[in-house]
Amino acid sequence: PHAGPVESKNEATMSELVPEPRQKPVVPMKPMGINASLLGYIGIDTIIEQMRKKTMKTGFDFNIMVVGQSGLGKSTLVNTLFKSQVSRKSSGWNREEKIPKTVEIKAIGHVIEEGGVKMKLTVIDTPGFGDQINNENCWEPIEKYINEQYEKFLKEEVNIARKKRIPDTRVHCCLYFISPTGHSLRPLDLEFMKHLSKVVNIIPVIAKADTMTLEEKTEFKQRVRKELEVNGIEFYPQKEFDEDLEDKTENDKIRQESMPFAVVGSDKEYQVNGKRVLGRKTPWGIIEVENLNHCEFALLRDFVIRTHLQDLKEVTHNIHYETYRAKRLNGNGGLPPMTVETEENHESNL
Repeated sequence: PHAGPVESKNEATMSELVPEPRQKPVVPMKPMGINASLLGYIGIDTIIEQMRKKTMKTGFDFNIMVVGQSGLGKSTLVNTLFKSQVSRKSSGWNREEKIPKTVEIKAIGHVIEEGGVKMKLTVIDTPGFGDQINNENCWEPIEKYINEQYEKFLKEEVNIARKKRIPDTRVHCCLYFISPTGHSLRPLDLEFMKHLSKVVNIIPVIAKADTMTLEEKTEFKQRVRKELEVNGIEFYPQKEFDEDLEDKTENDKIRQESMPFAVVGSDKEYQVNGKRVLGRKTPWGIIEVENLNHCEFALLRDFVIRTHLQDLKEVTHNIHYETYRAKRLNGNGGLPPMTVETEENHESNL
């Protein structure tokens, strides 16, 4: 007999509760409108300026790796990119030195300052890559180096007492130099990019593009793009990491038209029409490095430094490093990797 009234009581309370949530969203709307006109200027727009000041104080790291056969102008191109002597040529490298028997890895650090902004630039060179008769697995030392930098960063991150700012030695960008044959990519090029496109941002570059005619250059670029697509090689900027429509439109243009950049590097200056330009002197005139009618160097520089430098760093941190970190921690059963110190402590406790 008591069941009936209890049910009706529940129904009554339920019906009382139903209209309330409908009215709730309306309540905060009015004061927001009033506040905006009452408060006037808040100053949210200064956040960008605050971030800029912070960044300028601390400066930032950028680590660029150059890979390719000897004689493709890697050192010269890096010097041209940053308009200063930042490659191994300028750090006491002798031409008489023999080609290394295996791939060596040399990292050279510099601090470059422009307009009050400091950049700690590290150029990672890979002499000996692709120069042997048997180049089997010659990308392995390079992959090992890239992963070692991720490991170093991870170890710092999982320390109990962490540094306020972890030194960043991770490779943000790898310029891969393709020989200007005009034919197709070599198996070595495909193997390298297939293995390393998963762990680092690869930007393919056709070196010494002044050795090809304009028609050859256009055809070669199309052929390289086709080969990379057929082999399923993703170069930077990767399609799946486009964040919005604006990014996609901008990056599609780069992927379909500019890549791989056909470039000419030079650290020599010449007078052309009363102006000093970086260029290469040939019997029939001067090839101006920064002139878009002559080569795509300016496009590459704008892409790497002026538009995508921050994105290169973010993709390295959020995608490549995260992938490494997840794999590493999963392999450890979800535990942070044991550092040397903890192993020693563990032994001494035993």
